[in-house]
Amino acid sequence: MVDITHKSTTLRTATAQAVVKVSKPETIEAIKNDTVPKGHVFAMSKAAGLLGVKRTPDILPDCHPLPIEFTGVEYDINGLEITVLFTVKTIYKTGVEVEAMHGASVVALNMYDMLKPIDKGIEIHAIKLLEKKGGKSDFRDRFRKDLKAAVVVCSDTISAGHKEDKAGKAIIEKLESCDVKISEYVIIPDEIEDIQAKAKQYEAEGIDMVIYTGGTGLSGRDVTPEALIPLLDRRIPGIEEAIRNYGQDRTPFSMLSRSVAGTIKDTLILALPGSTNGAKESMDAIFPAVLHSFRILKGARHD
Repeated sequence: MVDITHKSTTLRTATAQAVVKVSKPETIEAIKNDTVPKGHVFAMSKAAGLLGVKRTPDILPDCHPLPIEFTGVEYDINGLEITVLFTVKTIYKTGVEVEAMHGASVVALNMYDMLKPIDKGIEIHAIKLLEKKGGKSDFRDRFRKDLKAAVVVCSDTISAGHKEDKAGKAIIEKLESCDVKISEYVIIPDEIEDIQAKAKQYEAEGIDMVIYTGGTGLSGRDVTPEALIPLLDRRIPGIEEAIRNYGQDRTPFSMLSRSVAGTIKDTLILALPGSTNGAKESMDAIFPAVLHSFRILKGARHD
């Protein structure tokens, strides 16, 4: 199956349809009057669809097992056609489009099975996805496309040339995947004055965001939070909580990180862990959703 461990959990919704076409008006009347020999067509078909949704990953090998939080089935009769609308909701890392289509298909197939003794000309067609919500594509158009970022690596050993930087490059890779331009990438030692100077410089230059990596731990030389917090106009605790919560699901040591998020005027300041995994997972935790902050900073209303 596709690796979804880097994704964040969100509310996902999908609605699919299937159309059951009968061959004679008497079949529709039998459904409405509940005189079909095999029982109540709509109720039994709905139950079959609910069971089908739950078994989707057992049948389709690349579908992830996921919690089904809601299923809804609606029927619309128009002439000789019965349209099945099947809605599925989950709070998870991946969508439920296939589950919704599978549910609609099973409902239609069960209707066929129940109606075939009284109608030999039944057809099933137009099985398709009508709508999906909740994935990253649902939010993509809400982000500005002209953002610029500076990436600052805080490390005595890397700045001295004793170690290669990988965390900063992982941050850059994520930013570029979110269409954020890199204005500067620099490596500096763990010195409060140097860290503060970069934040002031980039804010004065109008850089949209400055992302630091390194110096957020508990050693004596980890001073990035001490350098940045006095400069911040406002902290953004939700970003900090999201980073640590995401990391804690992957390693028990995430709680020891002192990641920082806040703003200096309209510049977003982030201080992330210095390990490659820590930096990468922190970026996965908050991007691209954190880019919505720039619409709010410019006065846009919440939807």
